[in-house]
Amino acid sequence: MEDYQKQLFPYAYNILGSTEDAKDAVQEIVVKYHLKSKKSIENETGYLIRSVINESINLKKKLQRSYADSMWLPEPVFTDSNYDGLDSSEIISYSMLVLLEKLSSKERAVFMLREAFDYSHQEIAAVLNLTLQNSRKLLSRAKLKLEGYQSHRKAISTTNASKEFLQGYIRSIREGDVQSLEKLLSEDVSLAADGGGEIQVVRELTHGVTAAIKLLLYVYKTYQRQQQIEIGYINHQPALLYYEDSKLVNCQIFQISNGKIEKIFAQLTPDKLNAISET
Repeated sequence: MEDYQKQLFPYAYNILGSTEDAKDAVQEIVVKYHLKSKKSIENETGYLIRSVINESINLKKKLQRSYADSMWLPEPVFTDSNYDGLDSSEIISYSMLVLLEKLSSKERAVFMLREAFDYSHQEIAAVLNLTLQNSRKLLSRAKLKLEGYQSHRKAISTTNASKEFLQGYIRSIREGDVQSLEKLLSEDVSLAADGGGEIQVVRELTHGVTAAIKLLLYVYKTYQRQQQIEIGYINHQPALLYYEDSKLVNCQIFQISNGKIEKIFAQLTPDKLNAISET
């Protein structure tokens, strides 16, 4: 059953965007399965996947109401090595997880099954108890809301080029080199920061290259100058990990396209950093 828990985790995580909530959803279904009569179950794997997805959809609906009024970013997962023995290719990219917050829980589930798991509409309809027409409509509606999204599959690449790019970015930040930063950031770059209500962030959302550079340099000089910085890969995207006295205090995930930083997602919530701190 431990193998099933690892197999089921990506389904729950891609819907919930939280490792702890995903583990809870999987555990709930596994416990219920142990107590259930197995006579009517022909496909054990299919039954568990369907149950975990529906449990995750219901949990997502409840959680969305609780954080609707504040900046919320997903819990990060390391993908430069297997996370707790998982196949990281099934974990959706960080930028995609952020975008998926625009979708309803059902739209998110349909999109995730097509995008990350290559399910056919027949398979999606069976898992979510939909008609084929409803499955297609939900996917079409999801794609409209996510206009311009990059495919999850394109994000799965961890190259030395990304590492060298971030090394140059770190140098520019440390030297306060505004001109270099202007070349590294896109004109309409955006920065989003999630402190989870526990950590006070300077600004939750920042748009535009000038405002972004001003904020990045201020945050570095005020908070990060003495911190140790490491480069890693989070949800298939290059990231900077900031440590203070060996404790992870900030995880910045970068969306880079055509040699420019388009988005920076800063996760500072202690509980959300615990999972990658322990790997």
